[in-house]
Amino acid sequence: MMMMTMNKRSSLLFVFCLFALNAFPQEKDFGIWYNASAAYEVFNNLDIGLSTSFRTFDNAGKLEEAFLEGEISYKFNNYLAAAASYRISENIEDDDSYHIRHKWFADVKGTLPLGNLRLSGRAMFQQRYKTYIEDENDKLPTSHGRFRLKALYNFSTSPADPYIYAEIFCPLFKDSDRVIDKKRIGAGVELDITAHHSFDVEYIFQRDYFPDLSDDNILSFGYSLRF
Repeated sequence: MMMMTMNKRSSLLFVFCLFALNAFPQEKDFGIWYNASAAYEVFNNLDIGLSTSFRTFDNAGKLEEAFLEGEISYKFNNYLAAAASYRISENIEDDDSYHIRHKWFADVKGTLPLGNLRLSGRAMFQQRYKTYIEDENDKLPTSHGRFRLKALYNFSTSPADPYIYAEIFCPLFKDSDRVIDKKRIGAGVELDITAHHSFDVEYIFQRDYFPDLSDDNILSFGYSLRF
């Protein structure tokens, strides 16, 4: 009986170790993202926003991307919202120089409040255009569908709200041989300073399957202003 119990415990420990190794693989790169955003309510439930971000890589020693993004969003009710945005960015390319990219996004977001717990799901379409052309494929836009699930817990006695989320990127171009080419898992804390100012700190694990398998550990800092 004791041997069977030990075997069960050993099996559970083995499964746990496999899960841990899969969830926390050996670090291949580390980056820091610095984000800031501002939003203004033009009319009832109609917002416009502007955001910027500086994203580093190579152990946070080099700038990988910097962008400016404008957004318009509409909240239909407490459960459903939609948004569209345009982003212009400078990205480091294979020639070790920075070149402009253009992206546009459209998304629908659903939210389900369950007491202090808030569950949300987002479906997004994004399309990217490059100006750095290495081959004929670079002249064509690259499209992805993005799907995210998020859970946030609101502490009524604290300004800090923890959250976790998972997101997948699905290529929508015909020559892709993968259903998913990027995954993100994140956990963080939103901190409301006042009714207009908030901060968030987040850890992101990102696994990229294209063009080669790579893992990134990312620390993200954000500031938000709402008028």
